[in-house]
Amino acid sequence: MSTSSGPPRPAPAVPSHGAPGGPEHAHHHAHAEPSRMPMWVAIALTIVSGGFVALQSRVNGELSRELDDFAVAAAISFGSGLVILSLLAVLWPAGRRGLARLRTAVRARRLAWWMLLGGVAGAWFVATQGLAAGVLGVALFTVAIVAGQTLGGVVFDAIGLGPGGRRPLSPTRIAGAVLALVAIGWAVSAQVAEAVPLWLMLLPFSAGVGASWQQAMNGRVRTASASALAATFTNFLVGTIVLVVVMLVHAASVGWPNSFPTAPWLYAGGAIGCVFIAAQAVLVRRVGVLVLALGLVAGQLAVALALDLLLPTSARPVGFATVGGTVLALVAVALASIRWRPARHLAAEVPAMPGAQPGDVSRAP
Repeated sequence: MSTSSGPPRPAPAVPSHGAPGGPEHAHHHAHAEPSRMPMWVAIALTIVSGGFVALQSRVNGELSRELDDFAVAAAISFGSGLVILSLLAVLWPAGRRGLARLRTAVRARRLAWWMLLGGVAGAWFVATQGLAAGVLGVALFTVAIVAGQTLGGVVFDAIGLGPGGRRPLSPTRIAGAVLALVAIGWAVSAQVAEAVPLWLMLLPFSAGVGASWQQAMNGRVRTASASALAATFTNFLVGTIVLVVVMLVHAASVGWPNSFPTAPWLYAGGAIGCVFIAAQAVLVRRVGVLVLALGLVAGQLAVALALDLLLPTSARPVGFATVGGTVLALVAVALASIRWRPARHLAAEVPAMPGAQPGDVSRAP
């Protein structure tokens, strides 16, 4: 596999294990693999993945409403996804090999054990869908998620938590993040004034921060195992364990649902989650945590608005501010994805160091 242009550098011995080998190596790895997929394709797939997130929010929110039990709804969503992935792991030899590589990476300490816990954040994300999505409406729920994802993406990219290592904040990335937050504020402003409980907004906001962390962790696991199936399976396994415990504790205090809905589409949340969790685990290495979060923003808001306009779950109307905020969020995605390169004349003013190459100064993430 060819790497980015410039002076030759030592190739990583095992590019799939995902262990951070220092900031400079992690940063270089982030831009070595992406030659296989054009950035515009990765961003388009990220937006589609975001649409699946909003669709899952609607499905899980409706299931929670029908059951009148968010814990059971969340456990069904994650548990059904785990069943699907378990069958795939049994039937697909490449998936089993990926799980074996993952086990070896953890035992050899090339991957920290806590990086396997992305499913905990996923469990909280699904739980908030049942708690808040049906009350807030998918659009308002989604913009709160977006706020958390954006801030989480900025922080986690800056500290290098994702599989591609540190991605320093360029002017375009900062502008894109700020613009996304402005878009969120605009989209939420009209509806927050209508006595929406602040604590209810904080639930999806915290889930959004957790989602960015989850994407970074799943990306690490995918890199260590060289398998999107292994990363997705691990995510659903951990999340299901957490949610089953929550469900049992909740049932001990309030009891079980009296009946279960019969509409098959209400049980599709797990299958939908399998699709977008696997996609995000692959895409985060190409685009980084921040651009992944903002790309998901675009897909989530677009599909959330379509669902709230065509199939509303709340009497609260979708206002112009929500529509305008969604359009502004799309602009933010495009802006943040622009690769910033310092002006060449600045590179010329830097005194040359022995063995330095001109391209070393001008190359930017």
